[in-house]
Amino acid sequence: MASDTVSDPKNETTEINGVRIDDTFAEAFGMSAAGVIITADNAKWARQAAITMTGFGTSVIGCGAECGIDYEIAPKDTPDGRPGVRVLVFGFAPDSVTPQLKNRVGQCVLTSPGSACFNGLESDTKIKLSAGVRYFGDGWQTSKKIGNKRFWRVPVMDGEFVIEDEVGITTEGVGGGNLIIHGTDRVGLLEVTEAAVAAIGDMPDVITPFPGGIVRSGSKVGSKYKGVVASTNNAYCPTLRGTTETALDDTTVVVLEIVIDGLTSKAVADAMRAGLKAVTDQGAAKGVTRVSAGNYGGNLGQFHYHLKDLI
Repeated sequence: MASDTVSDPKNETTEINGVRIDDTFAEAFGMSAAGVIITADNAKWARQAAITMTGFGTSVIGCGAECGIDYEIAPKDTPDGRPGVRVLVFGFAPDSVTPQLKNRVGQCVLTSPGSACFNGLESDTKIKLSAGVRYFGDGWQTSKKIGNKRFWRVPVMDGEFVIEDEVGITTEGVGGGNLIIHGTDRVGLLEVTEAAVAAIGDMPDVITPFPGGIVRSGSKVGSKYKGVVASTNNAYCPTLRGTTETALDDTTVVVLEIVIDGLTSKAVADAMRAGLKAVTDQGAAKGVTRVSAGNYGGNLGQFHYHLKDLI
């Protein structure tokens, strides 16, 4: 779709198809990430195990990890020749990812019919994938080494649960790339944001961990209440316009955000670029007025993604 792009040299803002792109940046953080491949007898059950495993995985603020499905894998490309799904799990450090894998694989993949679980990220650094989970075998579990990889076979009621002993982990991951999309129509803005999430979903090595890839509760650091580490970003709440400092235009009635985690900084930048294009391709016809991004003045996150560089 051809776009109508207009730049304003005075304030360096850009308008594409009636959508203003703010001259700002998304501020993201370094994270550790592991990838696992879940397989099953068919694609339905591989995906179901992955969906269950990634539940309650929206934000490290309260969930312990940020999780999501990266992509589906054809049987010819999985370790056991069955349909598979790759899941990514992000945490602040390898030590924080390990217990998340133990709990999520043990409770959500081991329990799913016909499932198996393998390493999904090649890396020189490894953490345990089978730790704790294999002990469900109560002494009847067995292991076999194939090449330089060890696999465990845990007896379960529908046969055996096969799990690789270790999984690769990277410390080059990035969490918190984001796009904040403003609009005048709730239905239209949701449709556009869904299209952006779908475009990002086509990109490898990234996830959008919030429900359906979309977050309506953008947050700021801290709160007036003791012990609350994050609270509603009042500057972006349309119902608070006039009672607090606002970042919204007078016509804005709804704001939605997409948060992106990636295995590399480039993966996050490419995903943000794809999402931004999907938003501007539909333009103002769906009520979208602006795209901005969340940052902390550049003081907290190591990675800065300027929207003008992604157009």
